[in-house]
Amino acid sequence: MAKNQQSHPGSARPGSTAFLLAQVGAHAASRFGARLGKLHLERPHAGILRIIGISPGLTQQALGQQLGILPSRLVALLDELQEKGYVERRSDPGDRRSYALHLTDGGRRVLEQIGQIARDHDDEICAALNPSERQQLHTLLRRITEQQALTPGVHPGYRSLGRGARKR
Repeated sequence: MAKNQQSHPGSARPGSTAFLLAQVGAHAASRFGARLGKLHLERPHAGILRIIGISPGLTQQALGQQLGILPSRLVALLDELQEKGYVERRSDPGDRRSYALHLTDGGRRVLEQIGQIARDHDDEICAALNPSERQQLHTLLRRITEQQALTPGVHPGYRSLGRGARKR
């Protein structure tokens, strides 16, 4: 029966590369979210903390543009991170109407924990591959992300946050 399913035009082909990428991607995202739950964080929080950690002083507007997220949803996520004591907003000296984002000491500590979780997660997801295969897969996936004009280091799921999608 699986053979018949694959031969029907227009049907989802479980053996297609795009399907396998989607399947592994959804699984990996779900598993990563579960791991972050131990820190009482959601996946969008982790990405925001990582970007602020890389670019301290980034404005909310610049972060929103980089993520492609609705401003109202970004404000809500930043409010949550600020309430947890991980992010602080400071008036931007160049433009007092905007805020520069900075990690607190707690934010830097939780970002280190997220980094360890991400490394462990990467090891678990790629456990079936030897180091050479893992590097080859990484290289091939990077080529696909470049060809598809995806923003480096930004999960495309941010674009749907607040647009009728669930919070997670």
